Amino acid sequence: MHIAPTTASARTPMEIVRPRPAVRPRFAVLDFDGTISLIREGWQRIMIPFFTDMLCGTPGGKERPREELEATAREFIFLHTGKQTIYQCIALADHIRQLGGTPRDPQDYKDEYHRRLLERIDHRLQGLADGSIDPETLTVPGSYALLDMLRQQGVTLYLASGTDEVYVLREAKLLGVDACFGGHIYGAQRDYKTFSKKMVIARILRENNLAGAQLVGFGDGYVEIENVKAVGGSAVGVASNEAARYGIDAWKRERLLRAGADAIVPDYRDLAPLSAYLFG
Repeated sequence: MHIAPTTASARTPMEIVRPRPAVRPRFAVLDFDGTISLIREGWQRIMIPFFTDMLCGTPGGKERPREELEATAREFIFLHTGKQTIYQCIALADHIRQLGGTPRDPQDYKDEYHRRLLERIDHRLQGLADGSIDPETLTVPGSYALLDMLRQQGVTLYLASGTDEVYVLREAKLLGVDACFGGHIYGAQRDYKTFSKKMVIARILRENNLAGAQLVGFGDGYVEIENVKAVGGSAVGVASNEAARYGIDAWKRERLLRAGADAIVPDYRDLAPLSAYLFG
């Protein structure tokens, strides 16, 4: 089922896969990169070639077409999108081993990936810090309105990201969204076993004596969709086209549906259908 947009600026309709239970959401857990923030837009164009190079350098990788190894890297990268970045690097090490190579410590791959990524996005961070870049241009369109709408409906917001927490806190502040979460901002830790989105969700339910149906999740990755669905919550897949800031990313959409998303939106330009879906 599709709900047509009510404004000319939102030409890609919201897609409803299944209806929500007749229970108002009281809490929402949101991913950050690709769901709210576009500061790190283009991270895939850093990680995929880097990981592909690592696979190509293995004994088995030298015997396979680069396109095949790139497809392999793309698939396992997305499957772990939403988890801490270290899990993508652990998956890389596993694939290197399967191809007859001897992997480095996954943390080494994470550090090198992050060094390359920061080179790409440093001008964005500087521009936000000195005011030369409008924060709105580095968010998924409609993000500020979405956060306002949820808070006006009495929903308590949590932010949970696979990006290192120190960077999430900084970037949320640069975008001016940190106050919306009332201190509930969580990200990856150096000791990766001490944090996961699953842990954050379990904490929300436990501390607030919450039924799963009272939780809604927003994310553009596999993990947050699966985690929210696993506890009986509703999951809104954000198939954001990060580069264009408009329309659906078909590759994201297919994988979000595979993960179990209950609804798909391209962004938050038109909140009326989404508000009706969540609050009826």
